Amino acid sequence: MNMLDQVIAAFVGRADVGHLGLLLWAASASSLAWLILRELTAANRRFDDFVRELNRFNTRQEGDQS
Repeated sequence: MNMLDQVIAAFVGRADVGHLGLLLWAASASSLAWLILRELTAANRRFDDFVRELNRFNTRQEGDQS
């Protein structure tokens, strides 16, 4: 019997099915929050790279006109 089966059996055996649902909801909400934060971090990094390249492009263009 693996760990998940043991946890489910413990909850069901004590008639704590509501607590099991709450635990599953909390775990999924935490996982979703972690995924969103990871994606926001990646998007922020990509935007920072874009702004940095745009700045390099503008600096190069200003140097050509002088």
